[in-house]
Amino acid sequence: MAEHTVGFRTRALHAGGTPGAEHGSRAVPIYQTSSFVFKDADDAADLFSLQKYGNIYS
Repeated sequence: MAEHTVGFRTRALHAGGTPGAEHGSRAVPIYQTSSFVFKDADDAADLFSLQKYGNIYS
């Protein structure tokens, strides 16, 4: 069987990464969240009224 050579894009994406110890996953994990912490009520109001850039529920 011939040895397979991966391309530049594949190496750029996976270089330096090691498979996860527990499951052997190759990809970097994605952490999903549905909520964010606000400094105070005024901070939340500014974010939701789009007066300030930041993370809100999406």
